[in-house]
Amino acid sequence: MKKTIAIVLSLVLMFAFTAVTFAAEKAAAPAEKKEAAPAKKAAKKQVTGEVTAVDAKANTLTVKGKAGDVAGSTDDKTKVTAGKDKKTLADVKVGDKVEVKYTEADGKNTASHVSIMAAPAKKTEKAAPAEKAPAKKAAGY
Repeated sequence: MKKTIAIVLSLVLMFAFTAVTFAAEKAAAPAEKKEAAPAKKAAKKQVTGEVTAVDAKANTLTVKGKAGDVAGSTDDKTKVTAGKDKKTLADVKVGDKVEVKYTEADGKNTASHVSIMAAPAKKTEKAAPAEKAPAKKAAGY
């Protein structure tokens, strides 16, 4: 009888330890999955300013905005427009004013849309209206 109680007790303890071990493994598994989750979602940003550098072969563009220079790259999905006209990165020149919509992910900026702004109309100085010279009166009439 003592042997039977000892065997039953040892089986109960064995099952108890096994259950605790499986529970600990299941709790650790979700923690590992959370770490493997992707980092932050790409942040969408925009900059408006003057082009300071452009390299159509390397697909790179640098824009001087109010908060400083923003360098980025383009890909085959990047749209380049001037008004409603479709353009290419080769049409963008240093000194052009552009608006660039881009995403920032893993420290890299990738442009999704580059809009070339129309050059501001140069202010032409209006000629001052000529002062009307007093009409000369003809003598003797």
